[in-house]
Amino acid sequence: MSTAIVMLIAVVLVVVALAVAGWLAIHRRRALQNRFGAEYDQVLAHQPSRAAAEQELRGRERKHAQLQLQLQALTPQARARYAAEWVDVQAHFVDSPTAAVYAADTLLTRLVNDIGYPTGSDDERLALLSVDHAGTLGRYRAAHEISLSNARGEASTEQLRQALVHFRALVAELLGEQPVPPTNDPTAATNPAGDRTVTNSVPAAHAPQSLLRRRS
Repeated sequence: MSTAIVMLIAVVLVVVALAVAGWLAIHRRRALQNRFGAEYDQVLAHQPSRAAAEQELRGRERKHAQLQLQLQALTPQARARYAAEWVDVQAHFVDSPTAAVYAADTLLTRLVNDIGYPTGSDDERLALLSVDHAGTLGRYRAAHEISLSNARGEASTEQLRQALVHFRALVAELLGEQPVPPTNDPTAATNPAGDRTVTNSVPAAHAPQSLLRRRS
């Protein structure tokens, strides 16, 4: 076999290898984008490069895979109990929006812990939740910001309603069902006094122990 033919074969093999590598990179990227959705863009915005962002997301997948033995499905009794608690939380929104949002945040934290997600680091817990629940984490973050405003007495009734709807999205996803049918949504009601800002803040001793706060 002549040197020219050997060189040609080598060039073809290199081109094929590069093409396969490129296809695999695109495939892995699309898989991450499909799995993490908006969370992919969230991580990308906080990383120096796309490669670093994708490395972070693949690291989350590996850690989540290692966590599988620790995660446990709720028993039917536990699911029913949490669903009943959520019905009670949502039913109290009209009379006490601030207390309802606080209770929703607390309920969600207990639910996540009972499923088996780690409790030591809030960042780690959110990162692991994003593997299977990336679609609702953005809504949780928005609800959390409103919850902080609520604790300061600065949240409007409409903002509190939005927070409860956002909290409900993740509760429903974790329970595997919609806790309260949308048609029975008491959060659609407005403050009967017409006051668009809730001024009674949640006492500091009862501030929400949310997923985004580090526990003491």
